[in-house]
Amino acid sequence: MPDMPSPFLYFAGDRLSIAELASARLDGDLVEIGDAYMPADAVETRELRAASLTAYVSDALAVIRQSAAWVHGALAEPPTRHTVQRRAGGARGSPPVDLRLVCREQPVSSDDLECIGGVWVSTPARTLADLVRLRPDGEDVDRAIDAMLAAHPGLATDALEVLTRTRGLRFKRPAMTELRRRARSGSPPDGVGIRTR
Repeated sequence: MPDMPSPFLYFAGDRLSIAELASARLDGDLVEIGDAYMPADAVETRELRAASLTAYVSDALAVIRQSAAWVHGALAEPPTRHTVQRRAGGARGSPPVDLRLVCREQPVSSDDLECIGGVWVSTPARTLADLVRLRPDGEDVDRAIDAMLAAHPGLATDALEVLTRTRGLRFKRPAMTELRRRARSGSPPDGVGIRTR
């Protein structure tokens, strides 16, 4: 995985102090992106969103669920706590102790991951499959689901394939039923889609 920092991202204490970052933000030169800052005139991309998480998401972990939906642009704001999962074949060890992270121990297959901005992130299909599976837990994921479907035609079918080949997932059957319904009904309502700045 590339380890080169983005020239468009500023982390507290890296190239600029916290005071300098705060001042540049107040002056309108920088805006927040995840846990970093970027120039106000730069385009917010999925690469920059993912790279903003490099300070605490190691190579052994992958960004999943609502955090991945934010990286892919389906959510306007990052979640308060990012959800990560151990990568299959990644270095195994104690889960990180970080209040900004919710860590899931069951490994996620490398087939369901892509490296974006130096961070492993679940693919759009796996992200959608996981979000649909969360609904029985009562999590508010409908907005992210609709935005993912609007941005990626055919994603419901791809997510269904992910669930078909993946074993040991909770709420798999109701999620497959929901994805079949979504695949048949087509795209979500107009006006729902990937966020651009």
